[in-house]
Amino acid sequence: MLSRADLHEFQQNAISFIKREKRCLLAIEMGLGKTVSTLTAISDLLDSFTIHRVLGIAPLRVSNSIWKQEAASWEHTSHLKVSICTGSERERLSALMQTADIYVINRENVEWLVRIRSWDFDCVVIDESDSFKNSSSKRFKALRKIIPDTTHMTLLSGTPSPSGLADLWAQLYLIDFGQRLGRTVTAFRQRFFEQDYFGHTWSIREGSAAKIYALLADKVLSMQSADYLQLPDRIDLVQRVDLSDKDTLAYQDFEKTLLSTLPDGEEVEAVNAAVLAGKLLQYANGAVYTDEHRNWSLVHDTKIEALVEILEANEGENILVAYNFKSDLERLQKHFPQGVVLDKNPETVSRWQRGEIELMFAHPQSAGHGLNLQAGGCISVWFGMCWSLGNYQQFNARLHRQGQGRPVRIIHLIATGTIDERVMDVLRQKDAVQTNLLKALKSI
Repeated sequence: MLSRADLHEFQQNAISFIKREKRCLLAIEMGLGKTVSTLTAISDLLDSFTIHRVLGIAPLRVSNSIWKQEAASWEHTSHLKVSICTGSERERLSALMQTADIYVINRENVEWLVRIRSWDFDCVVIDESDSFKNSSSKRFKALRKIIPDTTHMTLLSGTPSPSGLADLWAQLYLIDFGQRLGRTVTAFRQRFFEQDYFGHTWSIREGSAAKIYALLADKVLSMQSADYLQLPDRIDLVQRVDLSDKDTLAYQDFEKTLLSTLPDGEEVEAVNAAVLAGKLLQYANGAVYTDEHRNWSLVHDTKIEALVEILEANEGENILVAYNFKSDLERLQKHFPQGVVLDKNPETVSRWQRGEIELMFAHPQSAGHGLNLQAGGCISVWFGMCWSLGNYQQFNARLHRQGQGRPVRIIHLIATGTIDERVMDVLRQKDAVQTNLLKALKSI
């Protein structure tokens, strides 16, 4: 079992920051141990009677396992009793009635928790706080009501601004009640952003990014893996797959007219641009839904064929594959019966880590947070791309993290001339914004 002496200096700095600031955001990149740093700070604060009852809010998978497992892995936190408040309402209520040090609930049930009981948590930790970036969401509004009753609030995120600096207002409000970025999101936008002619999008004003960085500096601790860990190389590869001339023409026609007749005769209509974007991603992957995500028609198997080539070229390697749609998964399971789907069973992760699974299919949302998969392999393949920078970065960090002993290859299957190319461009642009934020905060 690891002891406090095994903590790195940068983790000790994070512990001190949490204890000193009381209300703060740890913008710590994946793999730097933000969970154990937070648990250590909580243990110290409980021992000193500074706090008495702790609520942890996290994605469901993290709530169900990661916090409890991490606490038990360290000698100085193994005494902490973690009550997991997930499942049915009866199970959640029973868990809340237990005597514990930390109560962990999934973020979808925050509104329920605020509604059903008087608030008695004086310390709140939000794991992956970017899930509270939407100030209009029910979970944010519920938490906003009770934060005056908390003395300590710690936000944890490797991706605090996945879609740009506009994502920061709601998260910072939970820390300082609007002191730094404004009491309302409207005031924040009017101060630092400009609206387009149609009023749909906001873009950062020239010089405003630096002002935001400076306002956040005292409440945000930024750490990046490259500065603290000696990780093996990460090699990002784009493997282009060319659709047939027939499929390319059909794709282009669909893109222009919002109407397509599929090879099996089914007609598909995209009612607006957002639906069209989803349909085009499906088309690029090889199967398009003909109704509300129940029935789909096969368009091509170009990416399946590309994945076959990758497996043949890397015989003996265990490979993690990211899929986007259920139709992708159904096709992958049909063509690769040896593949295993990442599910909620902890034994599946254990089997992967032991090297017993040669091919594993995972959705970026289900494999995005808190999973250590680095022992099982060093190759991941994006069969279907996603728009979310947070999910994209988190998924990539499952293999490329502390404990990985070999260079990691991340292969992107990109259908030439399709929306796949646009998704890659958008992810790079969002990454540039977020990287600039983290670097600026670190330098300040």
